[in-house]
Formats: sequence, structure tokens, C-alpha cells
Amino acid sequence: MLKSDATPARKTPGAPDGNPVPKDNKRTQVAAGFLRQIDLAEAGAEPKTVEGAVSDQTPSQDATPAPEPTQSTVAARVSAEIELKLLVDAERMAHFNAAPIIASNARNKGARKHLKSVYYDTPERALRKSGLSLRVRQNGARFVQTVKTDAADDPLRRGELEASVPSLAPDLALAMPFIPEKLREQLETQPLEPVFTADIHRHARMIDLPSGTVEIAFDQGELIAGERSLPVSEIELELKSGSASTIYEIALRLAEHGAVKPSIRSKSARGFDLAADKPPAARRPRKLQLDPSVTLDEAFETILRSCFHHLLQSLPAAEDGRNPEGVHQLRVSLRRLRSALDLMASVGALSNLDALRAETKWLAQDLSAARDWDVFQLDTLPTIASACPAVAGFDTLGRAAARRQSEAYRKAHRALGDRRCALFLIGLGGWIETRGWRNDVAAEDLGQLAEPAVNFAQRILSEQHAKVLKRGRRFKSLSPEQVHRVRLAAKRLRYLSEFLLPLFADRKSARRYSRRLAGLQEELGAFNDMAVTASLLDRLGGESSDSAIAAAAIAGWQARASVGVQPALQSTWRDFTTARVPWVSQN
Repeated sequence: MLKSDATPARKTPGAPDGNPVPKDNKRTQVAAGFLRQIDLAEAGAEPKTVEGAVSDQTPSQDATPAPEPTQSTVAARVSAEIELKLLVDAERMAHFNAAPIIASNARNKGARKHLKSVYYDTPERALRKSGLSLRVRQNGARFVQTVKTDAADDPLRRGELEASVPSLAPDLALAMPFIPEKLREQLETQPLEPVFTADIHRHARMIDLPSGTVEIAFDQGELIAGERSLPVSEIELELKSGSASTIYEIALRLAEHGAVKPSIRSKSARGFDLAADKPPAARRPRKLQLDPSVTLDEAFETILRSCFHHLLQSLPAAEDGRNPEGVHQLRVSLRRLRSALDLMASVGALSNLDALRAETKWLAQDLSAARDWDVFQLDTLPTIASACPAVAGFDTLGRAAARRQSEAYRKAHRALGDRRCALFLIGLGGWIETRGWRNDVAAEDLGQLAEPAVNFAQRILSEQHAKVLKRGRRFKSLSPEQVHRVRLAAKRLRYLSEFLLPLFADRKSARRYSRRLAGLQEELGAFNDMAVTASLLDRLGGESSDSAIAAAAIAGWQARASVGVQPALQSTWRDFTTARVPWVSQN
């Protein structure tokens, strides 16, 4: 396990939102994107009217309709939108604007706007810590204040409250309908201050296709925080009416026309990180919430969305490269996704599963070396070097490892920047959004999707638990290769448990089982890290005589440590085997 918080100095290859710089057909099904729905019902805000607001919210079966406005003394409104963001190379923006899908279906040449937005927060960033952002945007002579909030369980869905204001100065009273009660008192004593500015030139056009109407905005500009700035070059697709498949179709056609990078990272998130001069955060996945009454179909959607959101949230940090947790969390997200896809295969043959699993495996493989070298450089090497100050060669070995680490990161960045990665992400997003597995599953297996997920969970968890116990039989006498097979089975059980145990969350045994399984996986992971270290040392062999001495010291240290690991590992195994399984009722 990587315990160090150190961040290696490394520059990420150029990306549309890279590091700060000084001052319903088959085609449609794979064209899915990252839909961000701004849904006031989840935000818990009361709908308000807006003065002079222009809103095209034609209801449809796919678009989330805006709520009926009610009169209020507060001139504000909440809106609902479905949106896809694509990051592109600034030099290619005009090329995308002239793409055939745009040129042939745009109503006209569109409207050009210069948008200046100032984002505010308290000095302690109370709004941001509460999942809120507040900005005032100037468009010509008009000023609009907007408060946005992330929904608790879905980063693609955001609540939004807008109000007209007389200038770029914020009016906190107009934002209060969106501010949690516990935060209001804090805001009364802490003044708001400008944090950063977004200076964006937007070219917006309306695209009409038989399946619906989409507003496409080509945004170019920069985010500015003090002396630092960050370029912005992105395309936003917002559904105005009709089927959400319209967005997917346009996104696919644009992806075929040039390099695009789907993203859910907002300008707000980028601006606050820029102001703080820190890399994007790498977050662990949120704990799943599954009602015991859900169908298997509903459970699959919730599980896949969780995996997909974790993947999307991890991408910016992995691409940035300054925070090693980025690559780590991205690898974890891909492992979780593969486990989810394997889980779905238990229902029956699904035509798209093999292709999705293959792409997931390809991307994960190109990230593994970067993570291995991160652990070696930030944990293994400094820990042992500190404990063995009399041994020479650790600095030399560290420099050699740093070169391998940089090579591994270049490989990872090439994969993340590959068009294949973008198409995989877009296709996966659409498959989840439209529940494409319904079209893939054989007719004789379709009925399983309507059955209670609890029944399915009991069977799957029982089978995988039994597999772990079988592989771990006579645990004390297992060879390292056999222990590795136990680790793989336990890891799969861990992911399946994260997906399915929420169906049994009201049982104390579920929490106890999760803790013991997590402990087992951690001990098995530590055992495996030693084997990985040995492999890395083999690759560094022959660098120099000094480094060879240091490498021998590391090998000897870990050989001795492995002796100490065994008793703890065996104890953890015994604890796991005696844990009650929570999916079987205990009388």
C-alpha cells in the first residue's frame, strides 16, 4: 500500500485542461457520453421564477423537464439540463465547428458571446467544502448569479439556481434557497471573496436532427487566479428537446472527426485547484446505496454508474500526474469496472461485454507499471533507505528507478490520450445511460433482470466466497503462487461485496464481514507488493555497483519482512474464515 503523501515532480504532456501555465441505432448506442443532469428535485430547492430568463426546456422522454415555476419574491430559477462536455485541442476548435454533422444540421451560424465569470467563496472555502459553487457571470449588460451543487450519489447530476443581479458582485441572499441550514450561519460571519475568473469566448449553435435538438457551445478562453492561468478549450452539448440519443450521435460524429476527451470536471473545480496551486483530487469511490427491493436491472445500473463515475473522477488526476493517487484510483476504478462486467456475465451471454472488458483490460495494463514504480519510489525505497543509512547506493538506485517511473508515466499518458480511450469511454457511458445490456441479453435470460437483486446477490456471493475458501485450503502450506491465486479470488470477492452487500446493509454481520475481508485483502496485498518489488529490482539489475548493493539490501530486507508477514497473514485468514456470511439469514 502506498502510504507516502509526497508528489513526484513530473510534467504531464499537453492536455486541454493540463497543468497551470504562467499568465437510437447501433451507431447511437456506442456514442454515449457523460450526461450531467441538473436536477432540482435532488438538490432540494424550491423552484423560482427568473427575470428575463430564456429557457428552452421542452419535455421529452429522455430530457429531464424543468419544474413548473412558482411566484416568489426572489427573482431566481432552477433549471434542468442534460449536458456532455468534450475537451479538445484549441488549435482544432474551428475544425470541429466546421464538422459535417454541425455544418449540415445547424440552424444558422449561431451566436457569439464573451462571458466573464467571477467565482466566489469564503476564505476558508466553506462553499466548496459543502459541494457548492457560486459565480456571477457577465454577458453583455446582463449579470446572472448561479449556485450549483453536486448531487450526493451522482457527479453527473447537479442542482442549479440562477438569479439576476445588478453587477459582478454577488448577492448571497438570492442564493439562500440552495444553502444548507448549517452553512447559513457560517456565511453570515464569513465574507465572500473572489477566488478566480473565467474569461470565455463562446460560439453557440443549435443543431436539429430528426431525434432532437441540441445546443452546442464551443468555449475557448482561460481561467485566471492571481498570477496563474489555465487554458480552456471545450465543446459542450446540451439537450434542448427530443431524445438523449441526439447528444450521443453528435458526440460520436465529433469523436470520429478528431481527438476529443470526455470530461465531467467543471470549470469551477479546475479554477479552485488553480487558485490553490494543487493537482486534481483523486477520490475513492462513494459507498453504494442499494435498496433491498431493487430489481437486478436497477442494481446493475447503480453499480455500473458507480464504477463509471469513479473512473471519470480519477482521470484528471491521472492525466495531471502530480498526485500518484490519480493513477492508483484510476486502476482501482478499472478493476471495479471489470468486476462489474464479469458480474453481469453471470446473467447470460451479453454481446458487448467481451469488447468492453477487453478495452478495460487494455487501459489498465498500460497504467500498471506507473503505479508499481510510484509505490517503489515513494514507499519501499525511502522506508528501507532510512532504516539502513550505512548502505550505499540508494540515491543511485532511486535515480535509475525515477527514469523507469518516467517511462511508465509516458506510456500511461499515451494510453489516456489515445483516441481508443476516448471512444471506449464514450461508448461505455452510453451503454450505461441507455441500459444497453437490455438489448444484449438473450430473450430467455431477459426475465432475470426483473427479479429481485437480493436473490442474485446471495448466489453470486456464496459462489465467490466458496472459491476463496477452496483456494485457501491448508493456508499455512500454500506456495507463493497459490497465495497469489487466493489474493485474486479475495480481490474479486471484495469488489462483489462492495457492489452487493449494500442489499444487506441492515445486518451487523455485513459490516463485520466487510472489515474482515478488507483486512485479508490488505495483508495479501502487502505480501504481493514484495513480489512486485523483486520484479522491479530485476529490471534495475546492472545499473551500477552502488545500486546493486542497495538493491541487495532491499531484497534482503523484504525477505526478512516476509517471515514476519506470515503470522499476521495466517491470523487474518483465520478471522476471515470464521466470519458469518451476511447474505444467509441467521436464526
